[in-house]
Amino acid sequence: MTSRDLAHDESYRPAAMAGWILYLLSIPSLAIFAPVGAAIAYFNRSEAVGVVRSHIDAQLRLFLIACVWGVGLFLLSIPAWMLTIVLIGFPLLWLIALAGFGVMIWFTVKSLLNLLRLMDGQPAR
Repeated sequence: MTSRDLAHDESYRPAAMAGWILYLLSIPSLAIFAPVGAAIAYFNRSEAVGVVRSHIDAQLRLFLIACVWGVGLFLLSIPAWMLTIVLIGFPLLWLIALAGFGVMIWFTVKSLLNLLRLMDGQPAR
């Protein structure tokens, strides 16, 4: 990477850092800040290079995977709610809630670890 690319990389580091911080703040904000972090990543993606680009790509990928899981779990909860009439729905709802909690923990841990990697100047995983 040339010195020009390195300087260009550093100019987008605050955007990548803001994305990870907003992802971490999505838990206490009831996921309101997560789409904001994804929007920041999306709008800065075309200009970023190097390490920062890997973090921005990782932010978008993480958001997309969490959204797919969220929609999938929501769709699974619809028949589970209908099955509460015959009482089998209650354990299914507990399993769906447990899976949702697991996705939330995974999202938070991955965001924290990648924020630490960004602060060290390492590419995202």
